[in-house]
Amino acid sequence: MQKICLNKFIFVYVSFFIISCGNNKQSEQKVLPPPMVNVYVLTKEAAVYYNQYPATVNALNAVDLKAQVTGYITNIYFKDGQHITKGQKLYDIDRQQYQANYEQAIANVNVAKANLDKVQKDADRYNDLLKQDAIAKQIVDHAMADLQSAKMQLAAAKANAARIETDLKYSVIYAPFDGTIGISQVKLGALVTANQTLLNTISSDNPMAVDVAIDQNQIPRFVLWQQKPPPSTDSIFTLKMPDNSIYTKMGSIALIDRAIDPQTGTIKVRFVFANENNLLKAGMNCEIRIKNNQATDKFLMIPNKALVEQMGEFFAYVVNDSSRAIQHKLQLGARVNDKVIVKEGLNEGDKIIIDGVQKLRDSIKVTVTSPKTK
Repeated sequence: MQKICLNKFIFVYVSFFIISCGNNKQSEQKVLPPPMVNVYVLTKEAAVYYNQYPATVNALNAVDLKAQVTGYITNIYFKDGQHITKGQKLYDIDRQQYQANYEQAIANVNVAKANLDKVQKDADRYNDLLKQDAIAKQIVDHAMADLQSAKMQLAAAKANAARIETDLKYSVIYAPFDGTIGISQVKLGALVTANQTLLNTISSDNPMAVDVAIDQNQIPRFVLWQQKPPPSTDSIFTLKMPDNSIYTKMGSIALIDRAIDPQTGTIKVRFVFANENNLLKAGMNCEIRIKNNQATDKFLMIPNKALVEQMGEFFAYVVNDSSRAIQHKLQLGARVNDKVIVKEGLNEGDKIIIDGVQKLRDSIKVTVTSPKTK
């Protein structure tokens, strides 16, 4: 009986202790004041910003140099990576051999001409004798056949000389345009094969093309820029280099591709940039920066620190009339310094919480300090 009473006492004591702790926690929660927050009153502001697009630098003109005759490389007239000019001599391929072949072909032409001259004179003399009935008709026929053969031999000799002359011209490789030549794929003394061996690659280096893929819904905007280019003093098209520096030269739209890529829904736009300092290299990855052409318009913008990112989506807390922090999902635009343009999700005059947003939860009660407007 005494043990039962003791158990009842312990149970009552423990129950009282638990209830007391619960009451203490509830009382603690009740007495915690709402968090103090700073807010930013959303207003429309003028903004100058840049849209950025991944881009690739390409040469406006590039060509692979291939041997058009077979032979050994006998001379190389440039240094790898050198700037070259149109018509500059680059390679010799067995030049002396093709020169000798050409001289022999010219000699054969001269022999054929001499033979034709002799046969022509014989034919003329025989024809005169035939008119006097002083020679057999058969001899005249043979003479005329020899004349025709001599003419054909001369034509064949001239054709052969022309072919060998072409080979002689191809035995010297010249630069087809101004540009930069790459690393030679053959060395002095190497055997090259006609229409197979790649000798080198030349690409133009000033100006350079910068290609970017834009969404098809932006085509009208770019067509307008192409038809009515902005003033040369307006840096509307600039280039962000791989080291994040801004290229000093301004670009212009050269062309818009003929068709949209059905797989991506994008179309290629080509810009052209001067490259006097040779800073732009073919294949370089960079970014085209396009300044918004409506800089006088005003936009809703909030500080970057007011944003909350969750699973790739962005939110902001707005204090309502009941002093509660309400979470709003946002659609963002371009970033402008320490702020970002809000396309959807907020309205002018909203009070945006800008401090401690990571600790807030939707609909929590807050205490607002003096609102900030800048």
